Amino acid sequence: MRAELRSLSKLAAEFVGAHLVAAGQLIDSDPKKALAHARAARGRGARVAAVREATGLAAYHAEEWAEALAELRAARRISGDNSNVAVMADCERALGRPERALKALEDPAVRRLNPAIRSELLIVVAGARRDLGQLEAALTVLERGGVDVAHPKPGSARLCYAYGDALEAAGRVEDAIRWFGAAAQVDINDETDAADRAAALL
Repeated sequence: MRAELRSLSKLAAEFVGAHLVAAGQLIDSDPKKALAHARAARGRGARVAAVREATGLAAYHAEEWAEALAELRAARRISGDNSNVAVMADCERALGRPERALKALEDPAVRRLNPAIRSELLIVVAGARRDLGQLEAALTVLERGGVDVAHPKPGSARLCYAYGDALEAAGRVEDAIRWFGAAAQVDINDETDAADRAAALL
């Protein structure tokens, strides 16, 4: 980010950088205030991809879905970086357009995503299938993601958890317990409440 800000004047870079730091510090505790800081940064650094990305992510956390989508698209146009494709697809879901979220998997860039981001995209797309009442299709999407606890990768815990959740919704309780257990087994960073979900179904 510091390298990207060098395209601005020194004063502008300091102004933008200070607001981005503030946005980063507040994004979890006060997303609305974080977004205000990000918007201030955008006012002086709209041509910087990192600024547009930060604004998009702040807007996402503040549940300003349309703004988040517009900002993340702008960041992608400027930088060519596809790392926020799952967030963009989730914005489409939140805007009531699950069919657009499904199209994210058709993007050629998906093949080049790292495992964690690809897992997140599959979770979002499976959620879009559920939004459309297509539960079996949602399960297929998650299976396609390679829910494999024998060979866990970044994102495996959340993928297994989403699979367990979809299995529970489909009435396959024993399978759901098994996959919540699998999620708990590989969830070394405590990203999920998989163990509690499994216990609640026993």
